[in-house]
Formats: sequence, C-alpha cells, structure tokens
Amino acid sequence: MFKHMHGHGGRGCGPRGGWGGWAAHAEARFGGFQEDGRGGGGRRRMFDGSELRLVLLKMIADEPRHGYELIKAVEELTGGAYAPSPGMVYPALTMLAEMELIAEQPSETTRKRFGVTDAGTAHLLENAELVAAMMARLTAAGEHRARSDRAPIRRAMRNLRTVLQNRLEDGDLSDEAAHEVAALIDAVVQKIERLK
Repeated sequence: MFKHMHGHGGRGCGPRGGWGGWAAHAEARFGGFQEDGRGGGGRRRMFDGSELRLVLLKMIADEPRHGYELIKAVEELTGGAYAPSPGMVYPALTMLAEMELIAEQPSETTRKRFGVTDAGTAHLLENAELVAAMMARLTAAGEHRARSDRAPIRRAMRNLRTVLQNRLEDGDLSDEAAHEVAALIDAVVQKIERLK
C-alpha cells in the first residue's frame, strides 16, 4: 500500500523522497510555513502532498468529513496557524478515493463526505508512527501560535506602565492612593501567578 501511494504521482513520501528522514527534519521544516499551504518566498509548506494525504486520511478515520470540514479541522487544531488550501485538499481527497483508502458516503448536502475504508484503516496502522508524528506537528503549530500570540498581554503591560508613569510624574497621588495602587498591582500579580 505504501508503494501504491507513491505510485500515484507523489514525489516520495518524506521531505527528501522517503519516510526515513522525516522525523529528523520535522522540526526544521516547521518554521516559516505558509498558512494556506502554498510555498513561496522562501517559506516551506507544513506538509508535502503525500504527508497531507496521510493527515487527511487520519482525520477522516476519526470522523467522516467533507473537504471544507477537513480544512477547518486542521485550522482549529493549529489554533489558526495553518490551514491547507482547497487546491491542496480536494486533489488529495480525489487521490485517496482513487487509491480506495476513502469512499464517498451518503450526504444530505451537495458536498462529498468521505469515510475511511478497510484499506485506509490498514494503511494508517502500517504508518501509525508517522501519523502520530504529523499530528503532533499540527498540535505543536497550535502551541507555538498560542505562545507567540501575546499581543493583548503586551498591550496591557504598556498601558499599565504608561498610566503609572503619568500618575507618578504628575505627583498628585496621595499616600493613601499610592498604597491603594500598590495593593491593586499586588492583587493582580497574585492572580496571574495562580493562572495555569
């Protein structure tokens, strides 16, 4: 089945044409990916075509979905840091269907909803370690986004610093007000320390 996937137009199944080198390059390839999945400007894709097919297959195995649902599921998993483009997802679904790893299911809408086949389940089991690593890459993208997206906190810190400097420079704070300000700051500090 693995050779079958490669034989349907994939350019190898890892970053250098084989699965073997994927783990070693995963972290290096993570930085600077395009959110819509398009390469360019020196930035790398989150996944190549064969990797994305495996991710989509895993998500379909978890729950039958159509293309738009898959795009949104990936975007949600990464906290908005990455969403594959329709131009990547729909051809991948077509190829997975041609490979008989997924099959169209009855749907009440005009959108094609796919479920995993027995062959698709077997393929996921054969590549379980790689699937787990790629899903971890998506989760890591979300965690990275969450860590780096601290603009509201930085804005609040600037506001606090500005208002404190202004009040101290004006010199119009009474001793009682100064103690009250200090108590407010101490209370906020304690609350922040308890946050998880």
